[in-house]
Amino acid sequence: QLQASGGGLVQPGDSLRLSCAASGSTLNYYHIAWFRQAPGKEREGVSSIRTTDGVPYYAESVMGRFTVSRDNAKKTVYLEMNSVKPEDTAVYFCAGALGIMNGSSWYVPSKYDDWGQGTLVTVSS
Repeated sequence: QLQASGGGLVQPGDSLRLSCAASGSTLNYYHIAWFRQAPGKEREGVSSIRTTDGVPYYAESVMGRFTVSRDNAKKTVYLEMNSVKPEDTAVYFCAGALGIMNGSSWYVPSKYDDWGQGTLVTVSS
């Protein structure tokens, strides 16, 4: 099981760090990803990380602002969000995939096997 936390209300330009804690080992999943869903919009992939060696993937909308990392000893994956914008407002979910991902599949929600509950991030002045 996965559990996301760390959401909150922040101002544009601020930073926020989300955490995704795994009840078992993060290495039980080949990839752990962050998705987000804004009101009235489809769920979209934000970032994903290969748990074995830390290879990351990012959506273009967050590249250069967000950083995904993992600490397998702590069974946790992080999403460091910098220079946040109002359009980053959404419920953020973490998800784990048992299968292998690549650049054209990591952002597809149906490829993921387990999902945590969401954590709300609101960016507003």
